[in-house]
Amino acid sequence: MSSHLAFNEEVLLVAASGLAREIIAAAPRGIRFIGVLDDDDSKVGSTLGGVPVLGGLEKIDRRGDAKVAVCAGKGASRRGLVNRLGEFGLTDADYATLIAPSVRVPADCSIGIGSVLLPGVVLTSNVFVGRHVVAMPNVTLTHDDEVDDFATLCAGVSLGGGVSIGEAAYLGMNSSVRENTRVGAGATLGMGAALLADLPERETWVGVPARPLSERIKEILS
Repeated sequence: MSSHLAFNEEVLLVAASGLAREIIAAAPRGIRFIGVLDDDDSKVGSTLGGVPVLGGLEKIDRRGDAKVAVCAGKGASRRGLVNRLGEFGLTDADYATLIAPSVRVPADCSIGIGSVLLPGVVLTSNVFVGRHVVAMPNVTLTHDDEVDDFATLCAGVSLGGGVSIGEAAYLGMNSSVRENTRVGAGATLGMGAALLADLPERETWVGVPARPLSERIKEILS
């Protein structure tokens, strides 16, 4: 599942999550998943997509030469795990960048270390994707889009040209963003929402057209 990993590369997954299952399912032959680390003791000894759950993050020092993929679904959680792994000495060089074989990355596009692009993701031209970004199936990134570190783009998200997505922002399934619009760091765009104006940092907007969640709640209660 990667243009960045060599054939027969070993990968250790962190977080026994649905995203981890999707990564395992999308991987081509030649990528070998040696295990999953998760701090939930109840998962230890089980398997995830046929891959064993080995234990908590403290076992990271037993990975040998395996690359690491952080599989938390939300960007803030991924950032927290990357910070914790940094305390064990991991650097950018230790992370896998996983790109499904069906995804074409044009020469003028850039994908940051640790990012995951699942099947059906489309990049058109001059797209920048930062570190540890997750793009779920069928995400569309068009010309001059910029997606900052730890952002999450759920299945079916569509970005118009020149869109900027801030660090650890979360775009819900099938949401869309108008061209030349910004989603602020830590912001959330609800499932199926259509964003026509800039979304401020750490706010949650929903609906069509998207507006602050607080406004939508007032409408419902009025």
